[in-house]
Amino acid sequence: MSSSSTTLPGRLGSPDMTLRHDPRADPRMIAAMEPFGLADAEAEAPVDAASSIEDLRDYCRQAEEGFELLFAALVAGLPEVDGVTRSVETIRGVDGNDVTLYLHRPVEDGTDRVGVLHLHGGGMVLLEAAGAAYAGLRDELAARGMVVVGVEFRNGGGKHGDHPFPAGLHDCTSAVRWMNENRERLGIRAVVISGESGGGNLTLATALEATRDGDQVDGVYAMCPYISGAYAAAPEELTSLRENDGYFLSCRTMGGLARIYDPDGEHASDPLAWPLHASIEDLRRLPPHVISVNELDPLRDEGLAYHRKLTEAGVESRSRVVAGTCHAGDLIFRDAMPDVFDATVDDIAAFANSR
Repeated sequence: MSSSSTTLPGRLGSPDMTLRHDPRADPRMIAAMEPFGLADAEAEAPVDAASSIEDLRDYCRQAEEGFELLFAALVAGLPEVDGVTRSVETIRGVDGNDVTLYLHRPVEDGTDRVGVLHLHGGGMVLLEAAGAAYAGLRDELAARGMVVVGVEFRNGGGKHGDHPFPAGLHDCTSAVRWMNENRERLGIRAVVISGESGGGNLTLATALEATRDGDQVDGVYAMCPYISGAYAAAPEELTSLRENDGYFLSCRTMGGLARIYDPDGEHASDPLAWPLHASIEDLRRLPPHVISVNELDPLRDEGLAYHRKLTEAGVESRSRVVAGTCHAGDLIFRDAMPDVFDATVDDIAAFANSR
C-alpha cells in the first residue's frame, strides 16, 4: 500500500485554490460565473469584523447594489412561469411595524395546499424579497402547487435602513402567525418555512421562536444556512470555512456582515441570532427538517452540524449535499444548470407537500 497522503480538498490542500481550478466544481457553473469574474480569487473586501459599524454599513449598501445587479442579470431572459398569480399584502408585525408580504399562488383554486413561507438570502443585512430572482423562485414553487409567501423583513443594513437583530426575525415570526391565522382564506393545511443563506438562518431561527411561542410550523427546509456567526475566527470543527474560503463567499467579509446584524456582539451565542448555538433541549419540539448544503460552500459544515444536532435531539431531519456547487449555486445559476435548480425546487416541493 502506498504511504503517500491523499491531497486535501480545496484550499486545505492548496491555499491559493480558486473555484475555477477546483476539480470538484461543475463546469457549467464556472462558465456562468465567467462574465462576472466570480470563479477567480476576489480582491479582499475593505472591511472585516474589526471595522467600524459605520464603515460596515457603507460597505453593506454598496455590496447590496452589486448583488442586486448580479442576480437580476442571472435571471434576465428566463421565461415567465405560467399558472401563477401574484398579490401583495401588508400586515402589522409584532413590533407594531408594517410588514410587506408577496403572495404567489397556483391559478387553480385549491383548499388543501401547503403554505411555504420563503425567506430570502443576504446575510440578514442586505437584498430584498422584491428582487427578480427571489420572485422567480417563489413563482417556481407556486407552479408546483403551493401557496408561497415572501417576507420583506427588516434587514440589519442596506437600502431599507439599519435594523439589527431581532427586527428581521420578528417580521418573519409575524408572517408565520399571519399564515396560521389565515389558513382557511389561503386554502392551506400546513405551514412550511424555507430560505437560503441568511434566509436559511432566519428559517431555522423562526422555527425555533415560533415553536417556543406556540405558533404552528409543520416543516422546515433550510438551504446553505449561515448560522455559526464564527467567521472572524473559524472553529476547527467547521472545516469548510477554511476549505472553501473565498469561493464566492469569504470569511473576512462574512465576519464583517455578522457585526451589522449584531453590532455589539451581545447575541453571539443566542440561538435565535445564530441557530448553530441551539442546545439539544432547544431543538426537541421542532417539526421535521431538511438541511440542504453546497459542496463548495464555506458554510457547508455548519449546516451539516445543525442537521446532526437535530437528529441527536430526536427531530426528524434529512440532509443533502449539492455536489459541485458554491454557496446557493443550485439556486443562483438556474439558467446554466436547470437540472440542478429543478432538483432543489422539486425537493422542496416534495418535502412541503408531504406535510
